[in-house]
Amino acid sequence: MKKIINAVVLIAVFMFASCNQEYTNPSSATQTQVVSDVIGLITIANGLSFKYSISRLSPNYTIPTTSGLLTKELLVLNAGNTDEQNLFLGGASVLGNNGVISNLWNQCNLIRSNADLILSNLKIASDQGMKGALQAHASIFKAMALGNLAMFWQQAPIVNGTSATQAGGTSAPFVDRIAVLNEAISILEAARTELAKAPISPDFSAGIVPGIDYLNTINALISRYALMAGDNDKALSAANLVSLATTVKSEFRHDDLTRNALFESSFGNRNVTEPFNTQFSLPTALQTPANDGRRAFFYSAGGTLNLGRASFFTSNSSVLPIYRAGEVTLNKAEAFARKNDLANATTELNKILQKLPAADSYGIGANQPAYSGENTPGAILDEIYKQRCIELYLTGMRLEDSRRFGRPASERSRNFLPYPFSERDNNPNTPADPAI
Repeated sequence: MKKIINAVVLIAVFMFASCNQEYTNPSSATQTQVVSDVIGLITIANGLSFKYSISRLSPNYTIPTTSGLLTKELLVLNAGNTDEQNLFLGGASVLGNNGVISNLWNQCNLIRSNADLILSNLKIASDQGMKGALQAHASIFKAMALGNLAMFWQQAPIVNGTSATQAGGTSAPFVDRIAVLNEAISILEAARTELAKAPISPDFSAGIVPGIDYLNTINALISRYALMAGDNDKALSAANLVSLATTVKSEFRHDDLTRNALFESSFGNRNVTEPFNTQFSLPTALQTPANDGRRAFFYSAGGTLNLGRASFFTSNSSVLPIYRAGEVTLNKAEAFARKNDLANATTELNKILQKLPAADSYGIGANQPAYSGENTPGAILDEIYKQRCIELYLTGMRLEDSRRFGRPASERSRNFLPYPFSERDNNPNTPADPAI
């Protein structure tokens, strides 16, 4: 991540712009300067990685924290952390002035907007290998930003408004969450096509922050968002294109300057949040045996240490996967189950249940017996949900999964979030807040 530090001053004007309905940089002169050549585009691309992954403002903090508190994956250790405490309480305690959800909303919209700066200036790159790589990088971050918004809000903008100071200026329009997910999928599919035209440019690889496997990440994200949108065929097709070899990793990399956000803010201390329990906050009927290898992977031994100081959150320099191989396999299992192909659903499910740590890129392995429950869609989907809660612990997808699988409302304290005041105060198109 050290390459990012050198770019911070240059990208700051993009990344810390006012969070209003435009989501644009107020300094057009600086914007023109930065996007005038390939080096400028790479700088913005590195800025996307920085913005997404570093600090308590970033999605890598706000996504798992928001979902974790609303679904009781996490508890609050110090009620003086008012925004986190209100998320834990849920319901009417979560208001539009909540700092965690405001950061989630604003940062994702800024990432989306800045990714568009790259996507709208790809003509600057004359080399196809550079163009395809830039498009892939920007598309991944734009898609993740959109996907995050769709996981937590019923509607969101997918384009910027125009400046109110300009004649005919308009505020950013909202579309429903399925349209947001479909936009993310479309962006990724276009990037996949462009990426296939030429090998990634060595100049791009030399200038970009390392860690992302572009093609596998694109297909994994298409599978993720297609599943959320209810397109099981597309989810399955994309998942089948992802390599699950243990050598394949796609991750955010950190060090003592560019720190792992959740470790730095929460799990490196015992002051903010901590895992609710060591059973993945699952109801009794879905709990996993004590010898499930993932319990030792995801939880520390406790004592004076935060229970979450394990897995991907053991130090400032802990890597954080962009996707986990287990997600891809469980996407297949769910898609098959929803298509009533129970035999194939069970086959994929057993790959998770019987997986040994050595068979996973990051050492996640249940080492449990094969599925022996009822051979019905409902029973198999319940088991898939259980395995997603464990295998994808603290990825921030628990709230989305809880809704999609029709889990009891008692297992989450909200369905969707209210819109931040920072949006409502600046954009008259902001919808009414959901009841809960």
